[in-house]
Amino acid sequence: MTWDLIWSSLGPILLGAVQATIPLALASFALGLVIALVIALMRISGNVLLSGIARFYISVIRGTPLLVQLFVIFYGLPNIGLKLEPWPSAIIALSLNVGGYGAEVIRAAILSVPKGQWEAGHMIGMSRAQTLRRIILPQAARVSLPPLSNTFISLVKDTSLASLILVTELFRQAQQIASVGGDFMVLYLEAAVVYWVICLVLSTVQSLLEKRLDRYVAH
Repeated sequence: MTWDLIWSSLGPILLGAVQATIPLALASFALGLVIALVIALMRISGNVLLSGIARFYISVIRGTPLLVQLFVIFYGLPNIGLKLEPWPSAIIALSLNVGGYGAEVIRAAILSVPKGQWEAGHMIGMSRAQTLRRIILPQAARVSLPPLSNTFISLVKDTSLASLILVTELFRQAQQIASVGGDFMVLYLEAAVVYWVICLVLSTVQSLLEKRLDRYVAH
């Protein structure tokens, strides 16, 4: 009976992963990286105001639970006349969260590039923006790959919080099936295994990318 339940529920749970969990994670991570880069550049800029805003943003994101951020956007914004659907709310909340944590990763990666690289770019006539884009960021990308990959893996698991604002992702599919027959233990364990397999695949991809980049650096 238990195996029948597992097999019959596996399809809907995987469908939730393909239709919601993975797209939600990818969209939020892509947008979050853009936010993180902007915040990181503001943080290391010589402008006190920009640096202060970046510090405040990072402090708020890192100092508050993701669930609270999600609820503020989905349930709080309608109080000031801005109502968002579940999907946009989830993407905004997850992206802002990734932006806060990713900004510190990118900032550290940029600062890890020797200052001589900036001077070299200046000496061959590049502007600061050109040096950043052509010399600094490619090197910083290699440094930031492992921590950003870990951020993405965490993000995949964090998408389960979107079920609380009615996004029908992997975990919500399991919840809905479990609520019919009361088999919460089996369905929740099944959802956990699916999350684990997804993260295992991502970890393998991360390792392959790191090895590939290591070979590139060695040359």
